[in-house]
Amino acid sequence: MGKAVALITGASRGIGRGIAIELAKHGYDIAGVATRYEPDNLEKGLAEVEKRVEHLGVRFLPVVGDISDLASHDRMVQQVLDEFGAIDVLVNNAGVAPLQRLDILETTAESFDRLIAINVRGPFFLTQLVARRMIEQVAEKRAYTPKIIFVTSISSHTASPNRAEYCISKAGLSMAAQNYAVRLADHGILVFDVRPGIIQTDMTSGVKEKYDRLISSGLLLQRRWGTPEDVGKVCVALADGYLDYATGTVIEVGGGFGIHRL
Repeated sequence: MGKAVALITGASRGIGRGIAIELAKHGYDIAGVATRYEPDNLEKGLAEVEKRVEHLGVRFLPVVGDISDLASHDRMVQQVLDEFGAIDVLVNNAGVAPLQRLDILETTAESFDRLIAINVRGPFFLTQLVARRMIEQVAEKRAYTPKIIFVTSISSHTASPNRAEYCISKAGLSMAAQNYAVRLADHGILVFDVRPGIIQTDMTSGVKEKYDRLISSGLLLQRRWGTPEDVGKVCVALADGYLDYATGTVIEVGGGFGIHRL
């Protein structure tokens, strides 16, 4: 049995996969949420993450669900509680990019609504549900200090008018993190905003040449792509309590992107 239970959305690939594996390395049982689970596919997807996590000696619970479907939240959370009895760490990682990058003057309502539903509305209300359970756990004197981590983006504060709806959704998610940090502080529940920069995942594969060029020309102080492992290690530090007097903190995992320079 792990030392605590982490519920991670979007856990089947990319940053979510990296967070799941890093937390598992440090003894956390993992409940991984994804839109599908193919138990026979051990090469990629939730089953591959399950295999990696269990190999590390902790438990893994695959949870199938669409974060934008609010009606499914109760079922997903109850599934985790039935299996593990508690949720100690919630990592709101699930998110999508626009299906097509369009100039802000051409952004469609359909794309805007899709990103808001998945990137903001879904995690906002999932957090509301999980936070209520965490409050109960605190009242029950569970030893672990609950943590909620919002995985947002440097796009929370950096404009990209060819994917404005993505930036707006991440800015909204960052503000959700701030509001939950304020509301839950009196209950001893800590909330953090982790902002990945240019991370090598499926989501960024289509713009690899562009970012290769920007990185090599000095966009970042650390001239390399970030990895899901980089984000996962930050989540481990938060989950393990190394920033327990820093609720509401924003942590950029971006290789120095956010430093203003002349």
